[in-house]
Amino acid sequence: MDLNEKLLSSFIAFEDKVNVNDEVHEIRTAALKRFEQQGFPTKKLEAWKYTSIQSLLKKDFSIFPGSKCALEYPQVRQYFLHETETFKIVFVDGQYSSFLSETTHDGVDVCLFSAAIEKPKYKHIVDEYFNKVADQKDALTNLNTAFANEGAYIFIPKSKAPVKPIEIVHFATGATPQILLQPRNLIVVEENAEVQIIERHQSLGGVEAFTNSVTEIFAHKNARVDYYKFQNDTMNASIVDNTFIEQHDTSEVSVHTFSLGGALVRNNLNFYQRGSHINSIMKGVTLGSERQHIDHYTLVHHTEPDCESHQDYKGIYDDRSVGVFNGKIIVDKIAQKTNAFQQNNNLLISDTATVNTKPQLEIFADDVRCSHGCTIGQLDEDALFYLQSRGIPKKEAAALLMYAFANNVLESVKNAALSKRVKDMIAEKLGVKIGFDL
Repeated sequence: MDLNEKLLSSFIAFEDKVNVNDEVHEIRTAALKRFEQQGFPTKKLEAWKYTSIQSLLKKDFSIFPGSKCALEYPQVRQYFLHETETFKIVFVDGQYSSFLSETTHDGVDVCLFSAAIEKPKYKHIVDEYFNKVADQKDALTNLNTAFANEGAYIFIPKSKAPVKPIEIVHFATGATPQILLQPRNLIVVEENAEVQIIERHQSLGGVEAFTNSVTEIFAHKNARVDYYKFQNDTMNASIVDNTFIEQHDTSEVSVHTFSLGGALVRNNLNFYQRGSHINSIMKGVTLGSERQHIDHYTLVHHTEPDCESHQDYKGIYDDRSVGVFNGKIIVDKIAQKTNAFQQNNNLLISDTATVNTKPQLEIFADDVRCSHGCTIGQLDEDALFYLQSRGIPKKEAAALLMYAFANNVLESVKNAALSKRVKDMIAEKLGVKIGFDL
């Protein structure tokens, strides 16, 4: 039985294990029917032209986790932002870990998606927002919706803000040797509210994990959302991350994606602007090595006038790694005075690394400022020689140049502890021990 057949046959057993209301059941059932018609994406689809997941589909992934594996905090402390206090929503092999988590209902709701779809007091929020911005034409999003049960539920009421950042962390322990994880996050930030969220997926040991994640974010009038994705997993783990964001008047949402690890990484980041004076920010740093395949697919749909979007992705690829950037900006006819910027710059450190980059603009308005560009190059040999002539070893000199290349993305990280953690992760990935606060 292949993975497709296993998923379809497991759906009834899945729903028997969880508590759902009729509306959620109908949404799941409809999503499963769409997935059954669509099947897994292939390279025949334009959006998946440079990325194949067929090798993953040949593996015998478990749909349901096996025996629950308990983790002690010292075992996983390094994967948390322990330099500062945070709320934590932690999952171990797809199951909620109350021991590692710290949730809250003090003015804001930071808790479980499963609780939100089961408890009557959250029903009006779930009915209004669940599966409302997710792309129902996307097969993997439909698959996630069909099995949606566990993940983060974050609700920030009007003019509120959590007293500390929120971490969403998923661990795969190996208790189930090959596991398919499908977390679902629902995040609603009301008028004049703000939140900072850090998300991480981490496999422990040599476990083979395939994560199919979906996050829906709703930012209302004048809301502020900062979302950080840390992808520094092992070479046995792969992830397809679908994030859908709906913004309203004068809101600002920024998403930073740091893709440093994982065998296959696919990030689908979709912004839908539903008002004026909106700012949408997408930034990313990618460090590819060995045979990693890292794909960023972005979409910004401008539907109203006087809005902005800013995309800036930096990629550094070594060994036989492959990088993909496919960015699309759509500007509707009514969306006059749009200011949209898109840039993708890449460094190839080895002769065997590959980059495919495809910026796209679809502009139907005539009073706009839209630009896009991409570059693929190598380290500046003259700059490298200069640093070496000043006594800096070649490896450290190359690391400094790569850091400088990515710095305009790194310096936009607003939280000091986050910024330091990112720089430490990059230094570790580059294999150097030098300070980057220069």
